[in-house]
Amino acid sequence: MKLKIDNEADALYLTLDESDAVESEEVSPGIIVDYNADNHVVGIEMLYLSKRTPKLDTARLLFEMAPASSPVKSERVELSKS
Repeated sequence: MKLKIDNEADALYLTLDESDAVESEEVSPGIIVDYNADNHVVGIEMLYLSKRTPKLDTARLLFEMAPASSPVKSERVELSKS
């Protein structure tokens, strides 16, 4: 899984699978889901990111991962831009 934020395009793209997208669907205004040849979701794009999340600090993102054995507990991983 890979998350890319393009400040110039004002967009976020979440890659779920590295296979080629062959079809795209705008599921909501500015939210585009990409599908591969097997009709599996391979990516999600969010346009107009700054309008949707005006307080988003793209230099500092916090990810929370829940362990598979316990959905209640979670581990926080903080990533900072270099």
